[in-house]
Amino acid sequence: MQALGLVDYSKPDAQRQFSDSLLQTGFAILINHPISQRLISSTYQDWAAFFASESRWDYLFSTQTQMGYVPPNKSETAKGYGLKDLKEFYNVRDISLCPMYTQEHTRELRSEMLKLADILLDWIEGEMPGVAREKLVSSLKDMVLESQEHLLRPIHYPPLTGHEAERAVRSAAHEDMNLITLLPAGTAPGLQVKDLKGVWHEVNCGPGDMIINTAEMLQIATAGYYKATTHQVVNPSGDAAHRYRYSMPFFMHPRKDAYLTHARTADDFLKDRLIELGLF
Repeated sequence: MQALGLVDYSKPDAQRQFSDSLLQTGFAILINHPISQRLISSTYQDWAAFFASESRWDYLFSTQTQMGYVPPNKSETAKGYGLKDLKEFYNVRDISLCPMYTQEHTRELRSEMLKLADILLDWIEGEMPGVAREKLVSSLKDMVLESQEHLLRPIHYPPLTGHEAERAVRSAAHEDMNLITLLPAGTAPGLQVKDLKGVWHEVNCGPGDMIINTAEMLQIATAGYYKATTHQVVNPSGDAAHRYRYSMPFFMHPRKDAYLTHARTADDFLKDRLIELGLF
């Protein structure tokens, strides 16, 4: 590979390169994938308008549906950290409940990301050795079949004011709770990932690149064969501190009733983690 985690989706050996990257570092950066940068940019623009609008308060987050707008004072608290992240975001599952002007591009992007996620999940399982595949309670494909739990999350990291709480960061170090996460390149630098040797790396990617990381449910389901990737978004300094940042992860989830282990469903695990994050 030309750079840490870089995988060319269009190459014949992309599946193997992708799996190797996940095993070696816990993440991969896809280039030449099928989702257009124009669609990603248009969706970013739609949600930037939302976060700049007073109407965002009409869409407040519901703990029952796990959908809606989460303002900065209600944002996530990373496990073991104690301070809320410096961000606001919107959880998207049912597109019809989103603001009307965001729906067209959001619906298309969510659909395209789900198609790509399905392919990548097949790649992951296809490259697993038999001894690891035998540890699955059911196939990864079966776990996500007809799942309604996939989540697209537009995130706005506001400019820093200088009055933030000491040690507060845009996104504290954490692991995602789903199977795999697809993340279009953010609008500004700041994302860092920790490899499986404990070394932090800046994620330097260009417009149109797609970052993929493994998450906790995949780690549990594969009995640790794939490790959940630790990552964070650090606070910028200098002039960059006065600029916003947007990102838009797509979290691929199993069905609620899918078993990660013989004793624990995806829903059991999810509820525990949402309580830890302060979102349940």
